[in-house]
Amino acid sequence: MKGKDNQLNLNQFNNFKFIDLFSGIGGFRLAFESHGGTCVFSSDIDKWANETYYQNFGEYPKGDISKIESKDIPDHDILCGGFPCQPFSIAGRRLGFSDTRGTLFFEIERILKEKSPKAFLLENVKGLVNHDKGNTFLTIKNSLEKLGYNVFYQILNSKDFGVPQNRERIFIVGFKDKVNFEFPKPLKSKVNVRDILEKDIKDHKLSDIAGSHVDNHFKSYIQSKKLNEEYPLFATEIRPSRCVFRNDGFSPCLTAKMGTGGNNVPVLVPEKRKLTVRECLRIQGFPDSFKIKPNNSQSYKQIGNSVTVPVIKLIAKEMVKHLK
Repeated sequence: MKGKDNQLNLNQFNNFKFIDLFSGIGGFRLAFESHGGTCVFSSDIDKWANETYYQNFGEYPKGDISKIESKDIPDHDILCGGFPCQPFSIAGRRLGFSDTRGTLFFEIERILKEKSPKAFLLENVKGLVNHDKGNTFLTIKNSLEKLGYNVFYQILNSKDFGVPQNRERIFIVGFKDKVNFEFPKPLKSKVNVRDILEKDIKDHKLSDIAGSHVDNHFKSYIQSKKLNEEYPLFATEIRPSRCVFRNDGFSPCLTAKMGTGGNNVPVLVPEKRKLTVRECLRIQGFPDSFKIKPNNSQSYKQIGNSVTVPVIKLIAKEMVKHLK
């Protein structure tokens, strides 16, 4: 009888329920569904991201989470949320909780208080840890612990988990039960970004002006650095006075600014072209079957805003193991 009960518990958490807050294009959903989860609610305010979400999952996320009553959200086992990172990012003004987007953490807090799921997974930029001398993160951690959760957190880099992108993010995991949760360890093998590049791309070329900026900065770069021919050479932040190069087998971090300012999309220097939308999806760990409309500025932005799917998959695997 005891063995039968254990089997019932195992089956229960092979069919666990989760919600997808600030859902973007569905990176959390892909990851948790791969471990047997069922998404019972999703929410985002970006109409372009919601369209992409619909194309891939057959449903439109609900709108502004701040306008949705907690009691109207279905019961669930795990709450997932990559709450807006701009208030804490070095790429923004770092206003934190004084930025209205920063207060969206408190939407997560009220839902956890009302629905009391068994666990949660939150994601944000690395800068959250030291924002306001650490006070912002301490406020978040204390809030979660007051709700009865055992909180674990760690900064992970996507390049350590099967994708060729240098992307550091903080992940915050909480359980109602006392568990010995451990974050996944870095994989021994690394993926070279060259392996995910598309062949014979004829478009996505830089403008003549941007190309000349790359050329000018490249001349001074090679005087101080030895190029590794095994890896592609990337350029970002292309301006008359500045250009950042990367030549270690990993893509620069994909950001939400991609496509909004033209030169924020990483550029392959020898070809003088930007990464394609499909290449950016691969760098974030999305399968080639994933659909996205060919609207470059919005597509790049959506991808840069997303989570890296393989990282979430590995964390989800560990979480579900403890819930079982």
